[in-house]
Amino acid sequence: MEHKIDLFLDSGAFSAFTQGIKIDIQEYISFIKEHKDAISVYANLDVIGKNKDSARRTYQNQKIMEKAGLNPLPVFHLHEPFKYLKRYCNTYEYISLGAMVGSSSVVLIPWLDRCFSEYICDPSGMPKIKVHGFGMTSLKLMLRYPWYSVDSTSWVLTGRLGGVYVPRYAQGKWFYDANSWKIQVSDRSPSKKEAGKHISTLSKGKQRIVLDYFKHKGYQVGESEFHTESDSYELKDTERWFGKACDGKREVETIIEPGLCNIYQQRDELNVIYFKDLEDSMPEWPWLYKPLNTIGQLL
Repeated sequence: MEHKIDLFLDSGAFSAFTQGIKIDIQEYISFIKEHKDAISVYANLDVIGKNKDSARRTYQNQKIMEKAGLNPLPVFHLHEPFKYLKRYCNTYEYISLGAMVGSSSVVLIPWLDRCFSEYICDPSGMPKIKVHGFGMTSLKLMLRYPWYSVDSTSWVLTGRLGGVYVPRYAQGKWFYDANSWKIQVSDRSPSKKEAGKHISTLSKGKQRIVLDYFKHKGYQVGESEFHTESDSYELKDTERWFGKACDGKREVETIIEPGLCNIYQQRDELNVIYFKDLEDSMPEWPWLYKPLNTIGQLL
C-alpha cells in the first residue's frame, strides 16, 4: 500500500460460526505474527455461543494468545455472564462487545445500558476504558453510548446492492445525528418501481437535495443502457456483461456516463465518506454516557 493506514483485524469467528467453519487458533496466531507490522489492533478468537461455556472458552483463547506473546482485544458477548466483562474491564484498557448482530434494540439497550453504566463507565458516566462494538450498525446505539470504535459491513453491502447513504438535510445543513436516507441509484434496482426509494422516484425537492449532496462530494449519478445479446457477442470498450446467461443470451450494459449508478467502487467511496463525516460529527472520545429510556428521554 502507498499509504500507512490503521488495520483492525477481526478473527472472523462470527462468519465462521454462521458458515459452520472452524478456525484454528494456532493458525490465527501465526497469521498475526506474520503480519504484525501491518496490523494495529487484532481481536481475540472468540467462541460464539452467548452462554457460560462460550464465555469460558473465549477467555481461554485470550490467555492462549497472550501466552504466545500477543495482546488481542478481549471480546465479551451478549447473554454471557457479566463476571467476564468485569474481569476484562479491570484488566484491559481496550475491550470489545460482540454477538449483537440480529438482536433488536429492545434486547440490546437494557444489556448495553448495564454494560456501560455498571462496568465500563465511572459513576459520572465517563468511560474508564475504550470499547469496540462489533457489528454495530444502529445509529441510535452508536450515539447512545461512548464507543471508542465500531465496525459494520452495512456500508459495503448497501453499495454492492446499488445504494448509497445520504445524510438528512434541513435549514441549509447536513445532519448526521438522524438516520440517513438510503437511496438506490443502480439502473437495474427493483426499487425503480417504488416511490421514494430510487433516485428517479424521489420527489423533486428531495431529488434536488440528493443530487446536490452527490455534487458536493464530487460524484454524479451516471447513466447506462441495457440490451440483450447472444453469448458469442463481442463486447465493446464501453460495454460489460450484466447478470447471468439464460438460454444462450445475456444482458449487456452500455455505460453512457460513468457514475454511482454503474460503478460500485464509487458507491463504496461515497458510503465511506458518509461514515467518516458521521465520525467527524460525533463528540471526541471520551464523552459522558447519560442513561436514556427506550423512547430516548433522559431518565
